[in-house]
Parts: sequence; C-alpha cells; structure tokens
Amino acid sequence: MHGFAEVAFKSTRKDYFTYGDVDLMPGDRVVVEADRGEDVGEVTAVGRIAERKCSSSGGCATPVPEKRVIRVATEADEDRLARLRAEEDRVRLKAREIVRQHGLKMKVTEAEWQADRNKLLLYFTADRRVDFRQLVRDLARAFRTRIELRQIGVRDEAALLGGVGRCGRELCCSTWLPELKPVSLQLAKDQNLSLNPAQISGCCGRLMCCLMYEHRTYVESRRRFPREGKTLRTTRGEERVVAVDILQERVTLRDSDGERRTIHLDELKGEVSGGPRPDAGDARPPDAGDEA
Repeated sequence: MHGFAEVAFKSTRKDYFTYGDVDLMPGDRVVVEADRGEDVGEVTAVGRIAERKCSSSGGCATPVPEKRVIRVATEADEDRLARLRAEEDRVRLKAREIVRQHGLKMKVTEAEWQADRNKLLLYFTADRRVDFRQLVRDLARAFRTRIELRQIGVRDEAALLGGVGRCGRELCCSTWLPELKPVSLQLAKDQNLSLNPAQISGCCGRLMCCLMYEHRTYVESRRRFPREGKTLRTTRGEERVVAVDILQERVTLRDSDGERRTIHLDELKGEVSGGPRPDAGDARPPDAGDEA
C-alpha cells in the first residue's frame, strides 16, 4: 500500500508523490523522482490530507501519482542543492541577457535548477504569445542542460519575488497564502471600499488578495440592514435608505423633504411600522467573478 505525499519545491511549485517504506512527516526534506532524474523538496502534507489536496487541486493526472519519494534527503543532497541555489542568480541574469539578444518581449522572473542539474526551469512573464524555440536552443547551449520555460502571471510573479504590501507586512502570496484565487471588484463594492485602483491593488497591479479575508463577514452582516434605495415607513413617515454603515451599525435615511438623519440599526427596527422590514435586504452572496 502506497501513501500520498505533497512536496513543495522552490518558489510556489508543488507536486504529489507516492511513498512506501519511508516514514514521512511534514517538514521532512526528501529526494523524489523528477523528469529524467531526481529533485529535492520539502514534505508539506502526507496521507489522506495530501490525497484530498491532490484531488481537489487537480494536481493528480492519474488516481495514483506516477512519481515516488525515493528517500529522505541526506546532508550531501542538501549541500549539492545549496550550491545550485547559489548559482541561480547568475543564471537568471545570463538568461535575461540571452533574451535581450533575441529581442523577445518577455521577462525572466526566476531560475530553478533541478537538484541533479539535469534540468533548468526558467519562469517568465509576457503580455502576448512568444516564439522562443530558438531561445530554448541557445539557453540549452549556454547552460549545457535541458531547458523548460514556464510562463506565469503577475500574481505568481509577486509570489516568487516577494515584497512588502500596503499594510507594511510581507506579501501574503509569498509567505503563507496556500493558493492564489481570482479576486473580483465586487468584493470591494460589498465592503464599501474605494474603487480607486491605486488603493485596492497590490504590488502585482491586480486587486489585493486580502479583499477576500473579511468579505463573507461583510455579506452576512449586510443581510441585517435594509438595502440602499429602499423606502421604509417609520414613525416619521416614509423615509428612503441613503446609506448603511455596517461597522457602526448605523443607517442614514432621507425623508420626502430632503432632510437626512442617521440612526442606529436597533433604533430603526423599533421605529419601523408596516411596510418593508429593515432586515429584508438583498445583499448579494460572495461572488468570485472574473479576476479584475
């Protein structure tokens, strides 16, 4: 019987493997089967947890991963990998130079050696399709190994490079966020945030991932309030809902004469007599939508 293991490599790359007699725990460094060779990574999940993550993420092309964990990494394995990691900055700069020579509109973001040096993985970003067939041949000639070019998006690039966000902390995507999900502008609207792109965009230029963190709480709280534009019959007559403040639990109303007032939600519920209930709002459920 084989167990499942999720193994993380440099950057955000993860893959799934089987293992037999090896006793594995999350955090263990292991040598695994790779394309025409071996690679070294860190175990992030084992057993049923890894199996569920494999199935839900679509990381398993087959019911059982074809590659396996070979052994726990030795000190010699780690030393060899450390030497390759130290070389990757030079490799990335050299690859960028070769790209410029070809005049291609692409940016080499990161370089990653396979632990046995049988393959060099180069991550890049590009606005449009790039014909890099001749580039691959020149890169293979320069580094004397098999080359794999992998195109990534700007969110993935931010996760690879890291940085500091508007909050003053390291980017979530490069530290702890397990996966990058689409972020919709509707999330900002539901939280009554400014729609100014400069204020709700991250280092990658896309909407900040943290817009998702409190969204469900806002939506659930919003259901307790009347929606903007609804007319309520209160002790003062008919008044129209102009705005709601979820955090302060206040509602701003305007009567037929244009006079405004702001009252607490509980007070409003006590004033309503007939007509639409103040809690009959139609807050929209969370919507991932298209990435903005």
